[in-house]
Amino acid sequence: MREEQLEGILSQITQPDNAVIQQATVQLKLAFKDPAVIPTLCTVMTNCNHPQIRQSAAVLLRMRVMKHWTKISIEHRESLKAMVLQAFKEETEQIVRHSISQLSAMLVKHESPERWPALLALLNQSPNSTSSQDRQLDLQLLSKMVESNPETFKPHFYQLLLLFDNVLQDPSGHSGLCYSIAALTSMSVYAGAEEMNMIRSLVPRLITGMKQLIKSVQDQASEAMEAFDKLMESEVSTVIPHIAQIVHFCLEVSADASLSISLRVKALSSLSILIKLKSKTVLKLKLLGPILQTVFPVFCSAPPAEEEDAEDQEQDIDGNDTKSLRNFAAGVIDTLALNIPSELLLHQLMPVTEACLASGKPNDREAGLMCLALLAEGCADRIRTKMLSSVLQVARQSLSDSSQMVRSTALFALGQFSEHLQPEISKYSSELIPLLLGYLSGLDHSRVVHVSKVFYALENFLENLGDEIQPYLPTLMETMFSALSDAKSLKIQVLAISAIGAIANSAKEMLVPYFPHVMNKLKGFLTDMREERRSLQTQALDTLSVVARSVGKNVFGSLAAECVQLGLSLTDSVDDPDLRRCTYSLFSAVSSVCPDCVIPHLTAITTMMLLSLRSVEGVTAYLEEDQFTLLDDEDEDEGETVLDEEDEGENKGVCRDVSGFSVENVFIDEKEDACKALGELSLNTGTAFLPFLESSFQHVYELHDFPHDNLRKSTFAALGQFCRAQHSVWLKNPTEVNHQALQKLLSVVLPMFLEAVRQEPEREVVMAVLESLNGVIKTCQGEALHTPSRLAEVFQAIRDVLKKKTACQDAGGEESDDNEHQMVHDVMLQEFAGEGIPLLASAVPAETFFPFLNELLPLIMNKAKPSSTAADRSFSVGTLAETLQLLGGVAGGRAVAGQLSNQVLPVLVGGVGDSDVDVRSNSVFGLGVLAETAGPFVTQDYPMILFLFSSLMAKESNRKVMDNLCAALCRMIMSSADSVPLDQVFPALLTCLPLKEDLGENKTVFSCLAFLYTKNPSLVVSNLKAIVSASSHVLRTKNIDEDTRSSLLLFLRNLAQHHAQEFEDAVMSLSNDERATFTTAVTQS
Repeated sequence: MREEQLEGILSQITQPDNAVIQQATVQLKLAFKDPAVIPTLCTVMTNCNHPQIRQSAAVLLRMRVMKHWTKISIEHRESLKAMVLQAFKEETEQIVRHSISQLSAMLVKHESPERWPALLALLNQSPNSTSSQDRQLDLQLLSKMVESNPETFKPHFYQLLLLFDNVLQDPSGHSGLCYSIAALTSMSVYAGAEEMNMIRSLVPRLITGMKQLIKSVQDQASEAMEAFDKLMESEVSTVIPHIAQIVHFCLEVSADASLSISLRVKALSSLSILIKLKSKTVLKLKLLGPILQTVFPVFCSAPPAEEEDAEDQEQDIDGNDTKSLRNFAAGVIDTLALNIPSELLLHQLMPVTEACLASGKPNDREAGLMCLALLAEGCADRIRTKMLSSVLQVARQSLSDSSQMVRSTALFALGQFSEHLQPEISKYSSELIPLLLGYLSGLDHSRVVHVSKVFYALENFLENLGDEIQPYLPTLMETMFSALSDAKSLKIQVLAISAIGAIANSAKEMLVPYFPHVMNKLKGFLTDMREERRSLQTQALDTLSVVARSVGKNVFGSLAAECVQLGLSLTDSVDDPDLRRCTYSLFSAVSSVCPDCVIPHLTAITTMMLLSLRSVEGVTAYLEEDQFTLLDDEDEDEGETVLDEEDEGENKGVCRDVSGFSVENVFIDEKEDACKALGELSLNTGTAFLPFLESSFQHVYELHDFPHDNLRKSTFAALGQFCRAQHSVWLKNPTEVNHQALQKLLSVVLPMFLEAVRQEPEREVVMAVLESLNGVIKTCQGEALHTPSRLAEVFQAIRDVLKKKTACQDAGGEESDDNEHQMVHDVMLQEFAGEGIPLLASAVPAETFFPFLNELLPLIMNKAKPSSTAADRSFSVGTLAETLQLLGGVAGGRAVAGQLSNQVLPVLVGGVGDSDVDVRSNSVFGLGVLAETAGPFVTQDYPMILFLFSSLMAKESNRKVMDNLCAALCRMIMSSADSVPLDQVFPALLTCLPLKEDLGENKTVFSCLAFLYTKNPSLVVSNLKAIVSASSHVLRTKNIDEDTRSSLLLFLRNLAQHHAQEFEDAVMSLSNDERATFTTAVTQS
């Protein structure tokens, strides 16, 4: 085909007429059957007068090279290689140059510089070129090639770095900054030590170049800064020597009001990235002060006059508005809070924050409140323990501020506090909930945004209240029902439905009196199929799931089947990922209260969920070029794809250039909830789920390395649940087939879990893995450790976490110790890992477990040192105590506990005098279980332990510690009553009853009383009034399990039968109400 004909076809393809494009496409397909089309396209690319046609030719050549390299003759390959470099240098249009550079980069995928003499010559000559323009062009071309194929260019990194150095030294060379930085980012992954030093030496010149660009072309400067961010994130070591220079550069840009907002925002974003990556270096270089001195005034900058006190101004409370300078300044403060030790940050930040709060300007007061809200997560520990009362007082007072803007931010701050400052903030619920309810009742509900923030604050408090919600329940429900009935705003109705879910989550069975009214409201919303009401329907589904779990089978059972049918009907009739997500949650909730109602529909339910897991809906692939998609269709005559067929051999696997993928969050949420639901359904429906287990496992397993953290977490959780479900099936039907199926699952899942613990980069995902692993070990016991090496592998993973040797704990070395937010997560990580130690103790014989425990013991006990944090000390003694307790239930456990006693006893004794409540409580508990498990091995230590407990009893005010002390004394008595002076200890024990906080220990206490009655009945009878009083209190509480209640009543009836008079006298000492309740409980059959 002649050049003129091809130009004509390419001209037609760019026309805005589908018919013309279709006709031209057919012609172009025919043209590509002639091998000579390659040199013709080359000629068009270099000689055509129309830039758009030249670009189209370059793109078509790139696509041909990408997919059909092996079909291009050697002669045409060499011709193409020779022409492309020259075409690039002679091209005057930037858009065409870009396409030619992409073609060149694709060629390098097939032809290395060593097999491309012209390219090799370019590499060697460019650094020495005397022409500034030539160096710039060479840089643009080579950077694109290197960015796409960095490893290929590794032998030539030195020449490339010389080129970058020469270009950056040229005062006119700063337009090549983006190219230089992009190439350096790609190279840094493969660079050796000497090359890394060269890259580091270029950083000051990059900063100088960005400064020069800012003076001339701000848009290009912003692009260069974005590229520089990628360099920092990709290989932070390249910028470490220059952190002070980078920080000051970012501060200068962000503070310069003459610059564009977008450029200043970019500087603040870069600053946040650097703080996150190298927080300790920022502190070491004393940069915290300069950062706050520059960023805080930007953060406090006044909004436009029309927004300053708008009654219902929408705010981006998460700081994600790319056009908002103030929000990005808030992002810097938030990043500082998450990465800088709170004591150091608050010392410098609180004085200016307090000055803002005291200001006469509403904007300053609002900024002060927002700053407190931003600090709530990162500085949570210090605020909870040192500042909670004062920050709450500020927020409460601000709710009556004259400025609506200040009041709105006060509500947001309260919501942040309630989310991040638990559990201490719940103690203020008696003040805050009435305050918020009163505030809500006085608001005009037409101001939707402001009302939304009241709900945000209120809901966060409600979700964490538990039983303490009872006094507020009537007012809360009345308020929510009123909002549902009166609100004209759909959003407020959605918020009220969501709040009912939060109430149900805390209220549990206390919600039962309101259940009919709640269901009546929900049914109306659930059956409303109008598209504009979809958000209300979805939220009603979510709340229905919470209500089902809260009220239980007796109340919800009659509606369970109807709810399943509703969910199936909705998913059949509405194509909405958010609605599907909520129906999946509903199915799993119903399965937890009434599995029989779900089992008949498992085929339909699991089919839907697996389709959600497989779906690529919402996934967007970003391609380098989107042109010529019509040419991807198959050529029916030849039976091959003209431009989209994979060649065999060396070109196999080369695909269209994908620059990235994105997945809409709602589709990620759908997959996440499908994983969660499948895992829970497998556990709740048991054998009925077996036909669906394999396919569910396969689909979930394929998502375990998905890029989204929350989806990976739910995947690991579901895989663990599948193992536990199969174990349950095997226990009920212990056939060899079921046993092999269990071992097959475990052989895949457990190695994957252990690998994730070591290699997964995100702490929260590793926590999910450890939690799921612990669940599998707890359920499957020895079956989980069936493989000979499995026990050692699990211990190795636990040890790696305790030693902070996992990938997610690697903060680049120097930051790890001072990053407070990471320290909190590390504590949580070690707690999840530590929970596995006692579980392993319960799963294998003690003598098998002992060598591994002996190796871990120094690690655990080392964390109990006085110099350790309270969290570490509590973890240490708590892990020791729980391990000792579970050792008591396995063969050889007493002997192993006895061997450990000399090492463990001093640690537990030391913890009894600790200043931290949790450490004292865990230590006391540990001494009790040591006496119980080790038995005669520690009886010689009883006098010392009893003296310690006596001293503690005289001064301890915390009820949790006292409850554990009572239980510890009971364990000592049951283990060796002869070693305890019962005439002194028993009356003292009774004075501490009833238990007030750790009610689970009631079982221990009343088991001890029954034991003593058989051993020394006169001692028990002589203290009958105290025993009856404590028993009466326990029988009136709801927090007692049925086994404990039954054992207690059996004990009391025995006393009543054999010591009638004494028992009657003791009962008469109760108040009338107590006596009536007690007598009814004891006398009923």
